[in-house]
Amino acid sequence: MKFQRWYTPYLLLAPALIWVAVFAIWPFLNTVYLAFTDARPLRTPNFIGVENFTQLFSDERFIYALITSLLYVVLCVPLLTFLPLLLALLVEKKVPGISVFRTTYYFPVIASVVVVGIIWSWLFDSRGIINESLQFIGITDTPIDFLIDRWLIIISAASLTIWKGLGYYMVVYLAALGNVSKELYEAAALDGAGWWRRFWSVTVPGVRGAMMLVSALITVAAMRVFSEIYVLTNGSGGPGGKSQSMVMLIQQTGKGLNGNLGYASAISVVLFALTIVPLLFVMYLNQGEEIRETLRIRKTAKLARRAAKARVASGRAASGHVTTDAAPTTVGTDVAPEERENLR
Repeated sequence: MKFQRWYTPYLLLAPALIWVAVFAIWPFLNTVYLAFTDARPLRTPNFIGVENFTQLFSDERFIYALITSLLYVVLCVPLLTFLPLLLALLVEKKVPGISVFRTTYYFPVIASVVVVGIIWSWLFDSRGIINESLQFIGITDTPIDFLIDRWLIIISAASLTIWKGLGYYMVVYLAALGNVSKELYEAAALDGAGWWRRFWSVTVPGVRGAMMLVSALITVAAMRVFSEIYVLTNGSGGPGGKSQSMVMLIQQTGKGLNGNLGYASAISVVLFALTIVPLLFVMYLNQGEEIRETLRIRKTAKLARRAAKARVASGRAASGHVTTDAAPTTVGTDVAPEERENLR
């Protein structure tokens, strides 16, 4: 017979908990602490309150980085939410050779973002394939400054992110489409619904949960973009650093022996707050009804307990009043003779 000690589950969980505590929880708490200090390398940090946070919104570099990250979200979220779904609908069909297409579409996911970024820089260079093609066709006479103009850098980097992410989110949608009943499509077709109506009324509601998850993941990834813009701009963040993202600003602010770790930590805290919002929003959309129902049940149970306590209290008060008045008349009728003598 095998015996299990009470601490066995904790021993099994200990390595994972230690790993999370050392490499996730402690760095996060330390970053929050440093955000309220003037920490620098090789120097004891001093507490300065919210000075770093008040300085953020007067810092031109932070405003540029925030605009870049938000614009990146606006560009990537709609396209990476719907394009992978359309791609998944195309490769969902079970036809000969479809596995080859699925593998082909997924291939960009496993490619290194640095390697793809270098290829993108060749494509969008002033003498790259895209500019040469546009001039050859006659669309433009002069090269377009894809890697020099602030806004074109963001668009070029976003196109790289979208191209790399299509295959990954396509797989997510493929798993979600497998749970959509085919009978719904057949019923909609019998009712005369066209392909667009079937897509909007059957497919989209069927993959709503996956769509919310994909949107949240894309938002978080877009807010934390780094490698794409870093490679395309050779680490400069574009002209005057106006195209750098918030992660690039954190890296540039905190690196080196003269890096301002406290200020970089403050930017990190703001970035964390911005990335946690879409996750909470998705949680509310997916489980908001359950949360509201749970709160309603708890509120009803609490009110019921209060009402029960009030009834018990009122009953005790009424019972005490009746006992006091009726005691002289009931002693001789309801009490046994031998107990009556004891009561007297």
